Amino acid sequence: MTDPQDISVKTRAGFAAIIGAPNAGKSTLVNRLTGTKVSIVTQKVQTTRFPVRGIAIEGDAQIVLVDTPGIFTPRRRLDRAMVASAWGGASDADVVIHLIDAASHIASEGKEGQAADRRSAEDTETIIANLKASNTQVILALNKIDGMRRDTLLALSHQLFETGVYSEVYMISALSGDGVDDLKQRLARAMPLSPWLYPEDQSADVPMRVLAAEITREKVYLRVHEELPYSAAVETTSFEDKADGSARIEQTIYVERESQRPIVLGKGGQTLKWIGQKSREELTELLDRPVHLFLTVKVDPKWQDSRALYAQFGLDFDV
Repeated sequence: MTDPQDISVKTRAGFAAIIGAPNAGKSTLVNRLTGTKVSIVTQKVQTTRFPVRGIAIEGDAQIVLVDTPGIFTPRRRLDRAMVASAWGGASDADVVIHLIDAASHIASEGKEGQAADRRSAEDTETIIANLKASNTQVILALNKIDGMRRDTLLALSHQLFETGVYSEVYMISALSGDGVDDLKQRLARAMPLSPWLYPEDQSADVPMRVLAAEITREKVYLRVHEELPYSAAVETTSFEDKADGSARIEQTIYVERESQRPIVLGKGGQTLKWIGQKSREELTELLDRPVHLFLTVKVDPKWQDSRALYAQFGLDFDV
C-alpha cells in the first residue's frame, strides 16, 4: 500500500462496491460509470454471479467498481455463494454504494405493488439490518428516479436516511445517466492516494472466457426468459487463439431438466442459432477480431453443485 505521506503520488485509486437487491440496476450503473459494457444486463433477476470489476476514470482517480451479485435471502447453495460473494466484495472496498430501485420501493408500500417489488423491499431491509449490525456507513443511491415526483423521492430519502446507515444520498438514473456524474465525482474523492491499479485503457478485470460465458448467458435469458426459470448456466470450455488472428470459442449451456433443452434449442435449432449469432456479434465487437462460436446444450440436474462452475465465477462453493 502506498504511504499517504508520499507527496510524489498525485493519483488516486481504490475500490467502490455497489450492493443492492436483485434488479436494483447495479450492472447498468457499472456500465454507465465505465462507459463500456462490462456487466450483463437482462430483465431476469440475479444475472450477475461474480464481482465484475469495472474500471472508471474520473480526473486523476481510478475507481475499480465491484459489481456484486444482488443481495437477497439465500435458499440454495448457489444463492449462499452469491450472497457471500456480494458481502465479501463490499467488505474489501474503500467505499460502498447501496443502490435502491426507488420506483419499486415506493410501489412495494402501495396496493399497486407487485410481488417482485415487495421481495425487493424485503431484501433492502435485510441489507440495512446487516449494515447496522456491522456498523458500516455507506452512500445511498436512489435509482430509477425517471418520472418520479420530487416530494415522493425526498420523503423516501428521508425515511431511509433515518435508519442511520447512510452518510449521504444521491438520486440517479443509471439508464439515462441523470445524477451519475455527481456520484462518480464523489467516488473519485473517496479513493485513497495510490498509483493506478490497472492500465489506463483497461475497462474490466474479468477473465475473457468468463465474460464470454456471461455474454452468451445474457442472450439465453433475453430469448427464453419467459419459458426458462432461473436454471441455466454457461461455461466456456475452450478459448483458442487461431493463427489467422480469430478466436475459436466453445461453450456449454447447462439446463436442469430434459424438458428445458428443447426450449433453448428451439424449433429446428432456431433459438440456439439466434443465441449463438447475437453472442458472436457482441464477442466480435468486444474482442475486435473474428469469433467462431460453438454452442452445446447439456442437461445436468446437478450443475448448481459443480465446483468448476463456481470457480469460473469466482464464487466459494463451500459457503
